[in-house]
Parts: sequence; C-alpha cells; structure tokens
Amino acid sequence: MRHSEHTPGPSGELALQIVPMPKDTNANGDIHAGWLVGQMDLAAAATAGRLSQGRTATVAIEGMEFISPVRVGAQVGCYTKLVDVGRSSIKLTVEVWTQDLDEHQPRKVTQSTFVFVAIDEDGCIRQLPDEVLHPQQ
Repeated sequence: MRHSEHTPGPSGELALQIVPMPKDTNANGDIHAGWLVGQMDLAAAATAGRLSQGRTATVAIEGMEFISPVRVGAQVGCYTKLVDVGRSSIKLTVEVWTQDLDEHQPRKVTQSTFVFVAIDEDGCIRQLPDEVLHPQQ
C-alpha cells in the first residue's frame, strides 16, 4: 500500500497483511468487526512479542470506531506503532488500512490502542528487557 506525500497513509510499521474471504463476512456481506479486531490483535501481539522478547498477553483495547467497511478480497494491512512502555507493559497503536481491487488509494478503516503485558512461561508478569525500558538515545 503505497501513498504519496500528498495523500494520507498508514502510520507505523506493517505488522500483518491479509485478504479476507467470504467466510469472514457478516449477514450484510461485509467483513465482520470481530474478524478485524482479531487481526489487529494478532498484529499487535507480534510487535509486542518482538519488543518484549517473549510472551505477552493483551490486557486492554482502548476505543475503536469503524470508519468504513472492509470488503471481501480487499488487501488489509495492520500497522503498529509503539506509544509507550512501562515496567512490564507495552502500549501500541494499530491502524488498519485497506486497498480494494478497484480502488487506487488505500482507505483507513479503523485504529485502536492495544496494551500488552509481558509474561513468563508460567503466565506471571515479568519485566521488559532493559533495551526496551532504556533505549539508547
């Protein structure tokens, strides 16, 4: 999904790209919100896991508004951007952009903030690695 300097585009890094299929639709024939939220969570979890260098768990999803429907066959991109880190938590913004087969410009569909906590193999909260907590400036 390319964009020029004059057209809006995604913020962050591409974390997941997928094409929804007819099985992912609601009764109106549009991709249902639950499917889209699941893809967003997968994208955010991949980024959080990479940053935390291990297991993470989703602890919060902050507000979401759907701007436009997602159509079957559209190229869906989930972009993640680090917002903040705590001792054991990671906050990411996830933007979803789609590119329909018959459209030239990508469309923003939704965005939300996801909060993850780093966990160990037993499922207990753990501290994030030092390089995440204290990045070199």
